[in-house]
Formats: sequence, C-alpha cells, structure tokens
Amino acid sequence: MMSLPFLLFACGLGAAWLSQRGASMGFWIAGLVVLLVLFRAHFGDALNIAL
Repeated sequence: MMSLPFLLFACGLGAAWLSQRGASMGFWIAGLVVLLVLFRAHFGDALNIAL
C-alpha cells in the first residue's frame, strides 16, 4: 500500500514521456494526495522493532 504513491508518480512520468500533460498532472496530483493521506494515517504509529 505504501508503494501506491510511487506507482502513481511513475505513471505520471510515463504520461509525461508520452506528452500527455493532463494525464501526467492528474497522476502527480493523485500521487501527492495518496502520499499525504497515507502519511496522515501512519503518522502516530510506533515501529516495534525487536532486536
């Protein structure tokens, strides 16, 4: 799930490569929104790392 924003950014780069400016901006904006939502959802989580 945490890789979803990066997949959207990659799709935005692919769309930019194909000269699809509107689709590229849409993917980038969706990627930013998903990144912020996931950051907000996991902001207070503690990492339980047992060594």
